[in-house]
Amino acid sequence: MTVDVSELIALRRDLHQHPELGFQEERTKRIVADYLRNLGLEVHEGVGVVGVLRAGKGNRAIGLRADMDALPISEVGSHTHISQNSGVMHACGHDGHTTMLLGAAKQLASDPSFDGTVVFIFQPNEELGLGAKAMLEEGFLQQFQIEEVYAIHNLPGAPLGQVSTRSGLICSSESIFKISIQGQGGHASMPQAGRDAITIGAEVVRTLQTIVSRKLAPGAGAVVSVTEFITDGQRNVLPGSATLKGDVRARSPQDREDIERYMRQTAQGVAITHDVSIDVEFDNEFMETINAEEPTEAVVRVAEASGLDTIGNREPMSFSEDFAQFTAAVPGCFLLLGNGEEGAHGQPLHSNDYDFNDELLEIGPKLWADLVRDRLGRK
Repeated sequence: MTVDVSELIALRRDLHQHPELGFQEERTKRIVADYLRNLGLEVHEGVGVVGVLRAGKGNRAIGLRADMDALPISEVGSHTHISQNSGVMHACGHDGHTTMLLGAAKQLASDPSFDGTVVFIFQPNEELGLGAKAMLEEGFLQQFQIEEVYAIHNLPGAPLGQVSTRSGLICSSESIFKISIQGQGGHASMPQAGRDAITIGAEVVRTLQTIVSRKLAPGAGAVVSVTEFITDGQRNVLPGSATLKGDVRARSPQDREDIERYMRQTAQGVAITHDVSIDVEFDNEFMETINAEEPTEAVVRVAEASGLDTIGNREPMSFSEDFAQFTAAVPGCFLLLGNGEEGAHGQPLHSNDYDFNDELLEIGPKLWADLVRDRLGRK
């Protein structure tokens, strides 16, 4: 049973053509489960799909995780495997992550020269930050007692096959907020008779920008972005209500908590100044992703030994990762794998003309297999 890269390319492109949103990955889960069963692995189906491969007499177990979900984006690429599911596409490369892990399962099943247990984790709904938590709540760690856990994410714009990671914080948290303003609408010609929610909302937006620039330490890496401003105004009607929605990224729990506190203070101050009601909802959806030292050192060691360009102390990423739920429970490492710098392979994640680089389907599975043999030893 040998690994045929052309088989993996066909599989990846099939997944790309049939993307599925979070918790709707039924076709993808079926393909993954069937592939693992054909390799002779023990397969468990639940919220996600888990494959178990044992070799030798070792009692150590490690987990390798790939995400399976796509995004609600309409693809504009010109390649032959463009999405056939209108309004949905693999704009983040989860089709490639899934395929690389299946390729690793085939490599290791073909040559089980390691001593222990590998748990292949195929997780749904990473994009909304719900899939890892759902698997953990289903009892994943009780059923599969892994000692370490690892995940790969492709990185467009980085040289093909470049491995980069770091100990400690690797990905920011993500929180979403909603600020509701209730003022008093009125005639556009008589603003003094009402309490214009647009003007008040604009003051809130401006003041929120001082949280990062004036209340957090320089270099904290936090981001506060207002992404929606919704009112009930019309051409000649001043709005009485407004809703601001947005996104917060932070690199530490303390900064995340401080941002929420300052946001509530800002809202309270503006509300008192203008005699209006302002309500703040703040929900943390992704916690910070923290890499453990020993697993991270192992990734760097294995990547360097494999001859891959390797960065062992990269800057933290501003994006967020559901994998944080796993690393909060088990020591692990999240690593980036360069997707290339040209064409669709270099386009930003979540862009409508992005595409995973199929050349990684040879690099990624080998990296996974080498890491397994390093962490579990050879029998």
